[in-house]
Amino acid sequence: MEIKVLEQEKNKLKIEITGETHTLCNAIRNELWNNKSVEIAGYQLEHPMVSSPVLMIETEKEDPKKALLNAASSLKKKISDLRKQADKLK
Repeated sequence: MEIKVLEQEKNKLKIEITGETHTLCNAIRNELWNNKSVEIAGYQLEHPMVSSPVLMIETEKEDPKKALLNAASSLKKKISDLRKQADKLK
């Protein structure tokens, strides 16, 4: 995975995530929607075979980069919790 910044302003961030698909972008978008400071969270993927998703974040007060980092941390915790629960199934 590689992240390329396409646009960065005070309350707006647009990045391209090379090597990823809908799976990761949907998860990130959903986590971003849980942040009350996030006004827009979405992504665009022209074609999964030939393009990379572009994630857009706009915030009211919070730095959009910080909102993205918080969403990633939240996802990491949820995945860790899922793994612990799955391990109990063995």
